[in-house]
Amino acid sequence: MEKHRGRSSATAMHAPGHRNHSNNFGRRALALLTAVVAGAGTLAACGDGGGAAKPQGGAGESRVTVFNGATGDAAENFNPFSPTALQPSRGIIYETLFYYNLMSSAEPKPMLATAYKWNATGTELTVTTREGVKWSDGTPFSAADVAFTFNLIAKTPSINTNGLAATAKATGPNTVVLTFQQTSFVSGPNVLGNTAIVPEHLWKSKDPATDINRNPVGTGPYTVASFTPQSFEMKRNATYWQQGKPQIEKVRFITLASADAASGALLKGDVDWMSSFLPGIDQLLKGKKELSWVNTPALTTSLFACSNAALGCKGPQTDVAVRQAIYHALDREQLNKLAFSNVAGVASPTLLVPDRDEKWMSPKVDKVVPQQPDTAKSESILTAAGWAKGADGIYAKNGQRLTMTIQVVSGWSDYISAIDAMTQQLRKAGMEIKSTQISSNEWNNRESKGTYQLSLNSLGLGPSTDPYFTYEGKYWSRNTAEVGKSASANQARYANPAVDAAILAASKTNDEAAKKKQYEVIQEHIARDLPYIPVVLNSTLTEFNNSRVTGWPTKDNMYAFPATWKAWDNGIVLQNLTPVK
Repeated sequence: MEKHRGRSSATAMHAPGHRNHSNNFGRRALALLTAVVAGAGTLAACGDGGGAAKPQGGAGESRVTVFNGATGDAAENFNPFSPTALQPSRGIIYETLFYYNLMSSAEPKPMLATAYKWNATGTELTVTTREGVKWSDGTPFSAADVAFTFNLIAKTPSINTNGLAATAKATGPNTVVLTFQQTSFVSGPNVLGNTAIVPEHLWKSKDPATDINRNPVGTGPYTVASFTPQSFEMKRNATYWQQGKPQIEKVRFITLASADAASGALLKGDVDWMSSFLPGIDQLLKGKKELSWVNTPALTTSLFACSNAALGCKGPQTDVAVRQAIYHALDREQLNKLAFSNVAGVASPTLLVPDRDEKWMSPKVDKVVPQQPDTAKSESILTAAGWAKGADGIYAKNGQRLTMTIQVVSGWSDYISAIDAMTQQLRKAGMEIKSTQISSNEWNNRESKGTYQLSLNSLGLGPSTDPYFTYEGKYWSRNTAEVGKSASANQARYANPAVDAAILAASKTNDEAAKKKQYEVIQEHIARDLPYIPVVLNSTLTEFNNSRVTGWPTKDNMYAFPATWKAWDNGIVLQNLTPVK
């Protein structure tokens, strides 16, 4: 299930999590971080539950204190293949072959590999691994470790969350060849940028499905220094392959009880790095010259609609005209002001990120959603579809009143505020909305089983910026199911043969022009059918303390996605920090 992450309200913290669906990174078992994104599990170590733990260590020792939204005791688990792994496992301890920066469309950055090449049919991927790398126990890293990792995943179904169907062979000390059963160009970002490489000499005797990997040995910038359920600390990897990195000696992870505790810890200087939605952040940090923040909207907050009556969805939202009417009736500018502190970005009906993804967008589809409501257009769409307004101002058709229920997780105050505002906005266009607040588990279950009408959620963040990873998961009919059965990613129950064909065609080519042609077909259908009605581009606020370290990502130098909960990026950020002299 998708779940909006990396954002905290004044009344509740949202822990990140994720489930990968086939090649769809960022589809989660949410673990909302499940997040992790990118694969991580629940991060962090524990403080005292009410406030940040004070920095410890020797005089002059450089360190960073991190809060990523985690609460409660930390369970020791450094298995990078586990959905409940401590988040530093992915990016800080273990690394990938390449790093994909989702804040740009740039080529992936070489990490444990320096080059890769597909054969013409997309069935063979040759990877050149980096020389001179050592595991943190001093053992040399080689192509054999890479081949071992992918073969381990392929033969262990429970950890094969990306559906890898390949065998790997080290054809030399620095060359690995992965052979796929069919054309698999789209597997590239998950293979190259979303798979933790592990050492064969240690993992050949582990069960990757169950081992908690208590003493992890990786190639990343940090190793585990200490762990208890109440504290969690990393120390610099003295054998790290990137010369001169990292410069920060210790990294400590803490947990906090609430968003109020998080903002308090930040203001007191007890936290150096956190990603929390802080209403009125400009005023909150005013006069605090040592504190800075960035906003990186990347996920699209949307109204998920159980849209397919043929698969058992029930309610007015199964009518495409109703979904179109909702799309045009929303006052998104007001929603941003009332619910998102004016820090949300402008979404796109393509479900892509404007500016970053412009090269993929169809000229036949609006690049961004309307910010002002068009009530007249909304009502004309309903009227043309046979809906008639009743005496109470609410439309009805064939005896069915245009009343729908939106589900939201209890405590998500920003989303709850947004629904309150939507209720008034949609009523002006003759649609009645009711809200139900439920637990996150029930919310997830209803989306998965299709036992909902509308659900406020978000989607985005694949293993790369290629639109395939959004469209394959959310719109391909193979990823859905009849109501009552679990849908792996397509919770809207959307099924469109033309979209299916375009997704399949895009998966079989590595040519950008050919893929763009297919994405344009998809966009023209989904912008009309709207099984996921885009609202805003989520704000992702990340806060930094610059008094002890510098080098954080900035608006002008977004070298990594800065959110603390984002796997792979967290290691990139930490290795780019320098202590203040």
